Amino acid sequence: MPSPLTALRRAAHQVDTRTPETRDRALDGLRALALLAVPVGHWLLGGFTLSSDGALHNASPLSSPALGFFAPASWMLQMLGVFFLVGGHSAVHSLERARAKGVGNARWLRGRAVRLLRPVLGVTAVWALLIPVLRHLGVPADTVRTGSTLVVQPLWYIGVYLGLTALTPLCVAAARRLGGWSAGVLLAAVAVVDVLRYGPWAEAVPSWVGLLNILPGWLFGYQLGVLWARGRLGRPAGRLLLLGGGALFAALLLFWHYPASMVGVPGAERTNSHPPSLLVLALASVQCGAAVLLRERLGRLLTRRPLLWLPVVAVNLSAMTIFCWHQSAMLAVAVPGAAVLGEVPGLTVAPDSLGWVAVRLALLPLFGAALIGIGWFTRRFDGPWTAFSRPVKAVAGAGAAFFAAYALGVV
Repeated sequence: MPSPLTALRRAAHQVDTRTPETRDRALDGLRALALLAVPVGHWLLGGFTLSSDGALHNASPLSSPALGFFAPASWMLQMLGVFFLVGGHSAVHSLERARAKGVGNARWLRGRAVRLLRPVLGVTAVWALLIPVLRHLGVPADTVRTGSTLVVQPLWYIGVYLGLTALTPLCVAAARRLGGWSAGVLLAAVAVVDVLRYGPWAEAVPSWVGLLNILPGWLFGYQLGVLWARGRLGRPAGRLLLLGGGALFAALLLFWHYPASMVGVPGAERTNSHPPSLLVLALASVQCGAAVLLRERLGRLLTRRPLLWLPVVAVNLSAMTIFCWHQSAMLAVAVPGAAVLGEVPGLTVAPDSLGWVAVRLALLPLFGAALIGIGWFTRRFDGPWTAFSRPVKAVAGAGAAFFAAYALGVV
């Protein structure tokens, strides 16, 4: 019987030999890195406290003065710049292949939307069933609300991503006519909005003005990906993005006193990501510049090392499962842990010490194992729902609508 390492090497070799030579392994590697940053970031930057009635409530280590170093950690864990960069690059080539087959833009977009929304429909339908079940089992209502909030938290990015995907033909046209300025205009638009909402006249500016940053803020990285796919983002542009973005990032922190955390901090007056601030775009610029400069080296590494290529393939094949279910995996550990053990350091105790960090790091493999177990069942939601009858699909749709209404009330 072969050892586990031998079996792993054999599987890696099989996957490597089946990979077409035309496959851009660097892009897949970057996508896998950005995807894994989502669960790791949420698992490290999100904690729980346990109230006297046994209910779980969200808590953040970023709120603790003792864990201020977590703010710089969020710079590495928030990789949405790379996420949208690779998304824009992939969408351009997907659209080109569709057009070569005579498929129109609307049909192409519908196909992309269906692939994105199937897993979302799955997770929301399951949670619609879980809400009454959990309450019947005696799980406190506040715990259910906490869980629903965490599940919804990453799903809004799917809506943003779908909106950006719909703009792909316009992004391609902008890249053709304006070149790099098509991304520069987006950066300038976010800068103008930030000046309005953070300048000396901020009190006279309506709060909704910040929402104007949602489209250009997240479109920036996506547009860079479109430029990259069209051959308009080479190594000189990568160096400009890396160095220019780094300089802007430092200036915004040191001179304009932007919050250091790239994610929201409970109780903070300002946040960088909801909606995105100029600091988010500066970080995206650094990340995208580094991705462009490291692409060839990363591609060679993944070609030479099948054992590295194997997890990249696994993560890419499970992308939507990871994205939609990683918060449920953490809850699958925390909710029973709170019910059976009560206060557990690193799990249901306030994240306010280095000890919490050490235990939370030790718990990450357990969260990962829970995600793998959940994914074994939920991966069927990612592909075509041919195994489900129409009544089942109707029930799933109704359940998803119910959970959406519940979540809107909670959030």
